[in-house]
This record gives sequence, structure tokens and C-alpha cells, in this order.
Amino acid sequence: MNLRKSISNRFGSAAFYSSALKIALPVMAQLLVQNLVSLIDNFMVSGLGDVKMSGVNISGQIIFLFIVFLTTVCTAAGIFMTQFSGAEDREGMRQSFCFKLWVGLFIAGIFMFACMAFPRKVLSFMVRGNTQADVILDQGQQYLWIIAFTGIPVVVATVIASSLREIGSVKAPLVISIVATLVNTFFNWVFIYGNLGAPRLEVRGAAIATVIARSVEMVVFVAYVAVRKPPFAIRIYDMFRVNFRLYREICARAAMSSCSEMLWAVAETVSAALYNGRGGSEVVSGMSASFAIANLFFVAFSGIITSTGVIVGKSLGRGDLDLARKQKVWLLNGANIFGLMMTGVGLVTILLVPLVFRRLSPEAQGICKSMVFVMALYMPAWVYINGQFSVSRAGGDTMMGMLVDGISNVFVVIPGIVIMAKLTSIGPVVMYTIIKAVEFPKIAIATWWLKKEKWLVNLAAKK
Repeated sequence: MNLRKSISNRFGSAAFYSSALKIALPVMAQLLVQNLVSLIDNFMVSGLGDVKMSGVNISGQIIFLFIVFLTTVCTAAGIFMTQFSGAEDREGMRQSFCFKLWVGLFIAGIFMFACMAFPRKVLSFMVRGNTQADVILDQGQQYLWIIAFTGIPVVVATVIASSLREIGSVKAPLVISIVATLVNTFFNWVFIYGNLGAPRLEVRGAAIATVIARSVEMVVFVAYVAVRKPPFAIRIYDMFRVNFRLYREICARAAMSSCSEMLWAVAETVSAALYNGRGGSEVVSGMSASFAIANLFFVAFSGIITSTGVIVGKSLGRGDLDLARKQKVWLLNGANIFGLMMTGVGLVTILLVPLVFRRLSPEAQGICKSMVFVMALYMPAWVYINGQFSVSRAGGDTMMGMLVDGISNVFVVIPGIVIMAKLTSIGPVVMYTIIKAVEFPKIAIATWWLKKEKWLVNLAAKK
């Protein structure tokens, strides 16, 4: 009897996990489709050789910084979007949406200017010390200049998609994502290798295909909002009706969250640059290929983040703090089991390496396989800590992310990876394995912080 009671306290009912999966699975499916197409992109570009694939993938690291910053802004405003949804406050939802759009367009402007004005300088940091840096940069700048045109479409699509997910509408982003990714795959086939009478544009063709797909995605999202009119839907003049008090509150949350996420992104970028310096194009392409494969099981992060944020956030927005407290326990314990399952999925994906990247050099394929193996083993820790961050953010507690992620990146990850690069000759896979062990003390600190219950707050009542 005591064992049954203990289990019931630690885990929710089947109906609870079913409702969580109804939110998580479409989000995961959407990202899986996107990542499968990214994998197809990598497969098509890898046919051009290690150097050209390396050029595309160092450009991808710059796009990664843009996406991280944009996602951080959407996440910060999404805390309020979810709670306003729980409180059925349409005006609050519209204000949250407008905040995302304004800040997102500002970020897009910076991204587009940097990519168009000095692409080679932007990319050069990623291949310092690489023995084939010049030829990789030649390919990368061709790709980056064109991909800059995705800035505005990415912002509009991301803002709408994230808002839909935050109110529990997860099917539409999935369907629209499938449409966009099919468009991307088709035009990759047309422009990379010059099919259907089109010129053979290689890396430029890959960039053009992405611009077309992102533009289609934006148009379809805008049309969906215009027709279905979700509660956050706005008219043009709504963008100029600013609730400054709410914007200040979102900015306060966003500042801490953005700082934490950007420190993480900078740490990842510095690490990637140092990994790339451990050899030639085979290192760049092998490491990049591993992340293209790993993204197939990294979808678990967005699933746990979205479902936790929606479920806990809506309970907090309704003022049901006791239920939110229980849901936190149920979701985090469920994350433990889910993470172990995703390790199994990750190990299976190693089988894809010789199939998808058979045209890469044997050295690049070996690096890719080893990296995927390491990342699969880290999945339980990563899924769990993403669940912890999502619980914290659901109640507007962005301090935990700064404490746990920001400090560890500044004082452990960046110094640690620099020391290994300067003082040792170990390869990139071993460097990655060692530095990622920082996740375990991070989990311990986050567990202690969550017990303080600074996240247990009804933000919608404070509007």
C-alpha cells in the first residue's frame, strides 16, 4: 500500500501522461520532419565533398546563434502567452505576440546585415586553426550571403508557430512544417545538382532552396492565422498598442533568459570552433554530420519543454498552484524514463551514418559515429535538465537558467574547452565527452533551486 502510494505521488495517471504526449508528440513530429529534411540537405551537400559540406555547416553555426536568440525571446514571451491562455486573457496574449514580433524583427535585421556586409569575417572564427580554412570559407560565404534572406520569414514563422504551441495548438505547426520541408527538399534536388534544366549551383543552390522554403512557410503561417484567427491574432494597428508595463515585465524575464541562452550559444560556438581546429575538413564535416544525425533524437527536448511549459503554465495561470506543484514532480519523473528511451533511439541512429554520409571520407564517418554514440549516452541527463528548466520558466523564474547554465558556461565550459585545446592533443570527440560531464552538477543545482519554489507564481494575475 505504501509502495503504491509512493508511486502515485511520484508519477501521474495514464490520462495525465496521455495529455502530455498529445502536446509533445506533434511538436516532436514537427521537428523530426524538419530534422529529417536537414539530414537530407546534409546528404545532398555531402555528395559535393568534405570541403563544401564544411562550408555549409560553419554557416549553420551562425544561423544557430540567430535561431537561439530568437527562440529565447519567444520562450520569454511564451511564459506569459501560456499563462494568459490559461486565464483566457486575449489582450494579454496579443501583447505577448506583438512583443515577440517586434524583438524578432530587430534581431533579424542584425543577422541579415552581418551576413550580407561581411560574411567571410563572420565565418572566419569558426575555422581558426583548420588546415583547409581558406577553401572552406570560400564555400561558406557563398552560402551565408544568400541564407541571410531567410531572416524575416524565419522570425514570422517562428513567432506564429511558438504562439500556437503555447496555447496548446500543436497540429497546425506540424502540417505547415511538413509542407515547408517538402518544398525545401524538392528545390534542393533542383538547384544543388541542376535538375529539371536548372543550373548546377551546389552550395548556393542549397541556400536558395532554403530561402524558398522559409518564404513558403511564412506565407502559409500568415494565411492560417488570417483564416483561423487564434486568440493571439492581431491586426496591424495592434502592433502599436503597447502595454509598456507588460513589456517591461517580459523584458525583465527575457533579459535573464536571453543572457543565459546566449552564454550557452557562445559556449557551443567557441567549442565548435576549437573542435574544428583539430584537423582538416574531415573534422568539420564529421562533427557537423553527427549533429545532423543527433537532431533526430534531440527532438525530445522540444517535446518535454513544450508539454511541461503548457501543462504547468496553464495551471499556474488558473491559480491552481497545488496542482502545478504535483505536475512538476510527475513530469520530471516521466522525463527520466523518456530520456532512457531516447538513448536507445540515439544508438540506433548510428546505423544511418554509412547510409546517409557514405560520400564523406572514412575519417569523417568515424568521427560522426563516435559523436552520435556519446550524445546518445547523455540523453537522459539532457532530457531531465530541459524538463527542470521548463518548469522554472513556466512560472517566470529565469534566474535558475542564469545560475545553472550561465555560470557553468562562463566558468567551466569555455575555460575547460580552451584549456583542453591549448594544453592537450586529444581529439574533438574526447573533448566533447569530457566537457559535457558538467551536466551532472547542473542537474543537482537545478534540483536544489526548484525546491525553493520561486517558479510557483501566477503571472497572469500580475498583469
